[in-house]
Amino acid sequence: DKPVRYKRVSEAIDDGLAYATEDRKAAGLVLGESVCDNIVLSSLKKLSNRGVRNRSLEIREAQAKAKELNVKCPTIYQKTVNLSGGNQQKVVLARWILTAPDVLILDEPTRGIDIGTKTEIQKLVLDLADEGMAVTFISSEVEEMLRTCSRMAILRDGKKVGELSGDELSQEGIMKAIAGGGENE
Repeated sequence: DKPVRYKRVSEAIDDGLAYATEDRKAAGLVLGESVCDNIVLSSLKKLSNRGVRNRSLEIREAQAKAKELNVKCPTIYQKTVNLSGGNQQKVVLARWILTAPDVLILDEPTRGIDIGTKTEIQKLVLDLADEGMAVTFISSEVEEMLRTCSRMAILRDGKKVGELSGDELSQEGIMKAIAGGGENE
């Protein structure tokens, strides 16, 4: 309900905001580190006691999130670089879900992953929304957006050209907004 500017990522996390970047390899993961360390990275403050890391709690939380998101790896101590793209993306999502955000922003969360994992992530997004989390799902795939969104803002050239919900939320409505027939033009 208010405009915000954050100087540090930790301020956004403390405010209940989480952002999963579209470039998991360059900005979303520390590829040379373990699955465990990647999952707990954004929650170290929450999992520590007066600044002292609680490694056993970190391991329990990472194992629970890896299991919940069905991350396929022999052990959470495996280096993240050795996972498939879909499992790397699940590690990114596990990290941000562990922060227990009020608002989760997912930027192209299914780009470059197999269809099975894509479906798992879409189901996860719907489940999180059903549990009351506000999820902003950014995707350039129209069909994916129609499967996962209850309301959609359409952008063209960086400007909002339409907002659709309910019966308006259709391929035709989206194309009309993109082409310039949107109400907000």
